[in-house]
Amino acid sequence: MLVFWEERLALLATPKTGSAAIAAALESLAAVSVQRPPELKHTSVRAYRQFIGPYLEAATRETFAVVALMREPRDWLGSWYRFRQREETPADLSTLGMSFDDFVQAWCQTPRPAFAEVGSQAEFLAAGDGPGLDRLFRYEDIGSFVHFLEERLGCEIILPRLNVSPPGATELAPATERMLQEVAAADYRLYGSLQG
Repeated sequence: MLVFWEERLALLATPKTGSAAIAAALESLAAVSVQRPPELKHTSVRAYRQFIGPYLEAATRETFAVVALMREPRDWLGSWYRFRQREETPADLSTLGMSFDDFVQAWCQTPRPAFAEVGSQAEFLAAGDGPGLDRLFRYEDIGSFVHFLEERLGCEIILPRLNVSPPGATELAPATERMLQEVAAADYRLYGSLQG
């Protein structure tokens, strides 16, 4: 999470949407940069609105614009699957030796096994009873997001490639694809509502 004080802007770090690269490019411009632990770095919309937003707005007596990125749901799960194939991943979280189809089927279960417990973007981006995001951008159209930030922050932004998941096959059987569409319906609806 990055907070830009003068610009009254808060950038929430949706997991697996380039947050490491964004932080590397913009951390020096931010008044507040929360990069660890992951639970704070990846502060959800609901938690921001409940705890951080009220504090910032009380201190400034102004509203902060809150923005984030969202990735296409299947691609987002593919990134988690490939990320957890790294050899340094703890055994209970590892997807090494597992197919993407098996990973997605596990993600669709309730409860999810530890290796598939990655939450959902719809849950992370949900507003709850209060206000939500001011802007939500598609990760796949990161150019629009960068343009927005360049306009808002008044500088050129070049994003490095950091924390990229390793390559890997992400095929799904038709039945698993249908199951994913059903279980992740809220994610697909939210993503489908975005322009770009």
